[in-house]
Amino acid sequence: MRILLINPPNAGRSIPEEEYGITAVKQIFRGEPLGLETVAGNLDGHEVAIVDLKVDPDSLWAEYDRFKPHVVGFTAVTCEANRVIQLAEEIRRSDHPVIVVGGQHATCDPQFFNRPCIDFIVTGLGKKSFRELVDALEQKENPAKIPGVAGSNPGGDLSLTIRKFTSADLVDDKPPRYDLVEKNRNAYILTKLGMNIGFIVTAFGCTHRCSFCTIPETTGGNYLVCRVDSVIRDIKLLKDIPFIRMVDANTFGDVGTAETLCDRIIQEGFQKRFLADIRPDTVVRHPQLIRKWKTAGLANVIVGFEDIHDGTLQKYHKRIDVETSRKAIEILHDCGIAIVGDFIVPPDYSHEDFGRLERFIRENRIEIPLLSILTPMPGTPLYREMKDQIEIHDLDYYTFLNAVTPTRLAKKEFYKTFAELFLSFHKN
Repeated sequence: MRILLINPPNAGRSIPEEEYGITAVKQIFRGEPLGLETVAGNLDGHEVAIVDLKVDPDSLWAEYDRFKPHVVGFTAVTCEANRVIQLAEEIRRSDHPVIVVGGQHATCDPQFFNRPCIDFIVTGLGKKSFRELVDALEQKENPAKIPGVAGSNPGGDLSLTIRKFTSADLVDDKPPRYDLVEKNRNAYILTKLGMNIGFIVTAFGCTHRCSFCTIPETTGGNYLVCRVDSVIRDIKLLKDIPFIRMVDANTFGDVGTAETLCDRIIQEGFQKRFLADIRPDTVVRHPQLIRKWKTAGLANVIVGFEDIHDGTLQKYHKRIDVETSRKAIEILHDCGIAIVGDFIVPPDYSHEDFGRLERFIRENRIEIPLLSILTPMPGTPLYREMKDQIEIHDLDYYTFLNAVTPTRLAKKEFYKTFAELFLSFHKN
């Protein structure tokens, strides 16, 4: 079968820009479509193509007409969901392939895609279940019985058998199809450093279940670690790429595997720099591991600090405190590792709160602070807790840079203060 996998174009709308003319802050999703490359890796025996509309938003129909797919597969985060529906409807009006959607939003809110233009919804980690779906289609069997796959039922409820994700769903003996986006490789750039970046995965899911996060749902709450040999293989496949982003929620969630991988990277003599996600408490508990990873090439880490108040961290079920974050920052700086710090700004922030956040970031010398606005994403505990407060339901605005619940400050003042703080850290 011919299978066309589509990475949707950058989507999402901006209230600050549309209503107040504040254009300073925008959310752009960059980097190669690793999820689609991973799914494609388990489709051996079929002809597969990937079209990346984030690189070339106008390339869909030329590729579609050339390839003439039997199956079309979309991925989508929440702010892209409406655009995927539009694209699926366009395809349906002109042709009749089997149309499938998966990814983050399909996992957290599969009912959203229960529409006439969609044939099947794949939830969670889809590498194995999408292959089972394609096999069933080819053999003219009923795919709706596959765990993790739902056949659309417009006007009614979806019938979905929950998939119990295990290590078998990783299918990590099959590498990602990096070759399918090779023509776009020069577009995958680490902007601040001006160098090419490649994506690998070391694990799926997470060891924790923060209330705002959609990632645990991709594996049913399990933390599934890839074999070290498969990670090394993928690094080698990206042989000409100098900077490697390990696309995991918690790269060092399994400390033993993280140390083994570090040893292998040192043995292989890779001349690469690495970017990983790590929790503050992992840094504090295992400083020697961090120092060893520095030797292996770890240059930057993304740390989810989220907030600077212990009470708020408890509400998020983050399971750290601010003192742990401070200790982690000290250790990382001592190791010479630059910090990309994630912070969540709640809509009820006052001017004093913004000031306290700025002081924390500057006093602790966070090299690259990233600010987002607290957004209750469908499917998360936070959404269930806050859904009665939500005043904006259009998913186009779920970019983490719009307040979809009421703000304490007047809206224009909130966005102006947020943008000014962001720009104060990102002037160049």
